Amino acid sequence: MNQKTLKECYSFEGTGLHSGKFAHMRVCPAPANTGVRFLRTDIGDDAFIDAIAANVSLTSRSTTISNGKIAVGTIEHLLSALTGLGIDNVLVEIDAEEVPILDGSAGPYVDAFLKDGLVEQDAERHYIEIGQEFLYKDEKTGSYIKLVPAEEPSYEVTIDFNSKVLGVQTVKWDPSIDYASQVAHCRTFCFLHEIQILASLGLIKGGSLDNAIVIVEKKAPELVMNRLRKTFNMPDLKVEEGYLSHIALHFPDECGRHKLLDIMGDLRLCGGFLKAKVIAYKPGHGINTKVAKLI
Repeated sequence: MNQKTLKECYSFEGTGLHSGKFAHMRVCPAPANTGVRFLRTDIGDDAFIDAIAANVSLTSRSTTISNGKIAVGTIEHLLSALTGLGIDNVLVEIDAEEVPILDGSAGPYVDAFLKDGLVEQDAERHYIEIGQEFLYKDEKTGSYIKLVPAEEPSYEVTIDFNSKVLGVQTVKWDPSIDYASQVAHCRTFCFLHEIQILASLGLIKGGSLDNAIVIVEKKAPELVMNRLRKTFNMPDLKVEEGYLSHIALHFPDECGRHKLLDIMGDLRLCGGFLKAKVIAYKPGHGINTKVAKLI
């Protein structure tokens, strides 16, 4: 199979989920064998950084790549869209330190890229193959990722947050499943009780009810309910066990599908399209990118 790129440049803008900083971003066609490159236009014309595992610098609730003082965070949703659609080469121009969170999914990218179709290039695709079965496990969390040699890529992802609301969710993807309709629009999520902790760590400065699913493990106290209603100017917001009442899930297992979206983006950092069966239990950006480095 030959490599592919975009037909034209596509512009996106918005706040970063964690930095809260506004960014303008263009995703543009790139020559064969470029891979995925970022250019920090606010730093200079030569402020490039390649989206490869060796450049991963932070994995706290998102994936950041760095090259000296050049850094770009929350790249996983864009990388997932490129992987799910089979796009090999792009140049991403961005004028801030974090990719806009948009609606919390890869959907806006997929909708834009598919509108015009893709361009086939005169070079064979670079597949990453593994020679034998491989297992990496985090003994502290119980998370693991197993890779099995295969003729085509596939993913089986299980999430378990010990949550009454989410339960245990197992989701799958292979080339017979339409990424655009079944995975791309699944949004990021967090638990209500995490919000204050994440904010105290300097994260989710750009988080809102427009770009995240919020899970409520138990009915929140009235004080918390009133604070949320005031913060988001939503007087009818209900904060009961389940999901915040503003949300309508795209799928019953949307959170599991978002974790599938994430790992497809993170493992793209191995340097190409991974030709293996991936079985992941409780994956996250930390273990995903460690495995990408090992590959």
